[in-house]
Amino acid sequence: MERNLKNVLVISFGFLLLFTAYGGLQSLQSSLNSEEGLGVASLSVVYAALILSSMFLPPILIKKLGCKWTIAISMCCYITFSLGNFYASWYTLIPTSVILGLGGAPLWSAKCTYLTIAGTSYAEKAGKNAKDIINQYFGVFFLVFQSSGIWGNLISSLILSQSSTKVEISEEDLECCGAYNCLTDTTNTTESAKPSNSLIYTLLGVYTASGVLAVLLVIIFLDQIKSDQAETEKEKPSFWSTFLATFRHLKDKRQCLLIPLTMYSGFEQGFLSGDYTKVYVTCALGIQYVGYVMICFAAVNSLCSLLFGKISQFTGRKFLFALATLTNTACIIALLLWKPHPKQLAVFFVFPALWGLSDAVWQTQTNGLYGILFEKHKEAAFANYRLWESLGFVIAFGYSTKLQAYIKLYILLSVLVLSMVMYGAVEYLEAKSSPGTPTATKKENGGPYSQETR
Repeated sequence: MERNLKNVLVISFGFLLLFTAYGGLQSLQSSLNSEEGLGVASLSVVYAALILSSMFLPPILIKKLGCKWTIAISMCCYITFSLGNFYASWYTLIPTSVILGLGGAPLWSAKCTYLTIAGTSYAEKAGKNAKDIINQYFGVFFLVFQSSGIWGNLISSLILSQSSTKVEISEEDLECCGAYNCLTDTTNTTESAKPSNSLIYTLLGVYTASGVLAVLLVIIFLDQIKSDQAETEKEKPSFWSTFLATFRHLKDKRQCLLIPLTMYSGFEQGFLSGDYTKVYVTCALGIQYVGYVMICFAAVNSLCSLLFGKISQFTGRKFLFALATLTNTACIIALLLWKPHPKQLAVFFVFPALWGLSDAVWQTQTNGLYGILFEKHKEAAFANYRLWESLGFVIAFGYSTKLQAYIKLYILLSVLVLSMVMYGAVEYLEAKSSPGTPTATKKENGGPYSQETR
């Protein structure tokens, strides 16, 4: 057990170091690289490449390289994105975004495979239930990994707050902040408040070093997993049959009805990290506050993910979906009406806190819903989950620079309403197919797997 636990901790802290860097950079892209929408365009490219990567690369790389080296090489793909930010341009950020996206799917797949094989192997030796051990391993992993959102944003806030050029934002410029932002004026305000190059390079240096440490940790301390996998590979369906199964799964009416809800997860996360941070926080307070605001989101999200996973057994998923819908709708309406001002500092943190509460429901309950509805076709179902959520990210980041914030908020509200109507239809179909069985009898949380598409 000690050796297995050591390997779980190595992977957990490796991911913690890696996503401390990437998470912090993702939150800053729309503000740090605002020229011509370069930052959000790069994030859109990341998720587009991730879609392609998840379709083709994971089974090939894991089979050829094994889990350990797939993890290490995929981590290097993330480091290139940090390096690309040192001289941010269309010629550096877009190629490194493609590289990161291509490395994303193999990284997560190899991690899941490693922990699953390790848990199964230990369970066989100890005569324990494999599911219990695997859940335990994933629980340890996410306990450590979830805090990366806090550390990455804390580092950025502490470093960027050292800026000696504190820019006073005039009342006239503040009028350009918020839902009806004046795009040109906001960009100019953001540029004038941009930290010095030395601070940016310091931040990028810390993030790059964090990524390098993650790779070294895995290479030096992670054991190569015994390839019982080679035998199971023969039993697994071929790549093409798995690939086609993803699209064949769309024949299931329930899967089609869940597409808007799954895409909404990408839309709402994309809005918070791509738009709220830019046109509300950076515009009215300055870029040094982005990290603190996103820490608030990450902390509430983690706590609520744990809480909702527990209470869903008593409340059922319908109540939690209703809670998230009401909370998100209230936030969207309030953001349409609110004029951000530095004197209202607390309000800047209320929105990400409420957003974190809602996102915790979208992540845990949607994952859990997929697991319950498509129990016999989980692989194809979760492939669809990753596909449609990533597409939501691509679209959200893709139109980020083309539309004003109020239009994006209306789009967000429309998709949310459509998602809930379609979700209601799914619940109706489920109740109709099994009238004597309540739909919430099974455990409805996403379990330790719930955040892995992040």
